[in-house]
Amino acid sequence: MRLRAYAALLLFLSACATSAPSPAERVSRNPRIANLQRAAVLPWTDGGRCVVREASQPWPVLVERCYRVLDHDRLEFHDTTGRCTVASADAAAVGIGFCVLAAPEIAVGAVIVLGVVVVGVAIKEALEAYELRHAYPEEAGTSRGTKVASREAEVQRKPKLKPEPAGQDWQPPVPPVPVDRTGRASCEPVPVPHAGGDDPHNECADEFPPNRYPGMDVLVGGVRFDALQIGVRVLWEIKTHRFDTYSSFIQRAEIEREVKQLLEERRVAQACGYDFVVGVSTQAHKDALQRRNRTFNIVVTGCKR
Repeated sequence: MRLRAYAALLLFLSACATSAPSPAERVSRNPRIANLQRAAVLPWTDGGRCVVREASQPWPVLVERCYRVLDHDRLEFHDTTGRCTVASADAAAVGIGFCVLAAPEIAVGAVIVLGVVVVGVAIKEALEAYELRHAYPEEAGTSRGTKVASREAEVQRKPKLKPEPAGQDWQPPVPPVPVDRTGRASCEPVPVPHAGGDDPHNECADEFPPNRYPGMDVLVGGVRFDALQIGVRVLWEIKTHRFDTYSSFIQRAEIEREVKQLLEERRVAQACGYDFVVGVSTQAHKDALQRRNRTFNIVVTGCKR
């Protein structure tokens, strides 16, 4: 019954999607940013992380998926148009609030927030990152990032010793990143989608630090990192491949390759004022890295493949 009620409401609300855009939608032609701007005025119990994750979806879908993390004690909903009563006989079972909030345009007075709203930290950071990317369009750089360039050069320089982990270390071309007034890659974090299609690796990067931008890597100083930790200036590189199963020869080659990569990533992170942490799945992988370089800050995540 509940699923049928949701479906009926979404179908009804989607049929209204051609209505005149709300003021928030006129602010930005980018649907993702319009959704973030609309959600910024609402109180979220998770800091807006669900909103950031679902912001590319149509607004009714975002509301459906994130409605549970609203601070309902601070909200009042009023069906000022009578639409929700007409939309579905099961509207009461779903909740009048969901129906009112999911409307393509929200009538004045339909949603009342009690108290002052502090914009959720995840929403604020996503909007700031968007504004940063568009602040100086004439200065947009073309750097692909040292992480990508160094890996491509390495592939050309020597044959593969083993099959690449399933997407974990392969990165697609990085989009142009912001540069500062000197022409250097900006130290401001810019979220970009996780690469490689390696779900276990991406889930570990999102959940273990935990990641400030779920579902996203982050560009800092022209280098792509797996996660920026929530609430602190700490960048993470996550390793989830099955290091313990490799032969001794492959393990030695893998450690040499990783140490070069990690030293460069740490250099960029520290130059931009961030700490740098390496996450590995097993104690054996941590021990092997520390035997080669004891200066790394390494954490055993226990993430499985």
